[in-house]
Amino acid sequence: MAGTDCNIGKKYTALAVAQEMRARGLNATFRATGQTGVLIAGQGVAIDAIPADFVSGAVEMLAPANADGHWDVIEGQASVLHPFFGQVTLGLVLGAQPDVLVLCHEAGRAHIRGMPHRALPSLTATLEAHLAAARINNPAVRAAAVSVNTGALSPDAAEAALEAARRETGLPATDPVRHGAGVLVDAILAGR
Repeated sequence: MAGTDCNIGKKYTALAVAQEMRARGLNATFRATGQTGVLIAGQGVAIDAIPADFVSGAVEMLAPANADGHWDVIEGQASVLHPFFGQVTLGLVLGAQPDVLVLCHEAGRAHIRGMPHRALPSLTATLEAHLAAARINNPAVRAAAVSVNTGALSPDAAEAALEAARRETGLPATDPVRHGAGVLVDAILAGR
């Protein structure tokens, strides 16, 4: 799960995607990369507590090579474009060597959390940055969909935000809290 910022729904999206995959009979494991995710899963790696030189290796150990058909659904952290936490995210992306990215975003957030002077990067700029980082270790990585946290919006405004995300990125977009993770899983599996 890639994101435009911290605290926008990457963990929830990863949990929902893994649950939806298992409901469809797929072999999927949620891989926690933050403290709360580790508490939920009972295992994982809190990568922000690992020295920078070892983040990628820790993520490789968290999600080692696996059988064909197995999905490691890796919780994202922050954003590669985050001015404070980007180095942790970059290490996570490099170590994960993802095949597929789902971009997570909170609709209506105008600036980076805690930085009112710093506008939130666009969905496309964020997606391009994460894809560029991921291509270092997996040139075949692709973007599948956008998970939009619309919790602060009315139903009509939420649907407008989802449509705006679809138009901007050209990808399917949904709010997994309001609509479930089916659209996200469909998009992830579409490129297999």
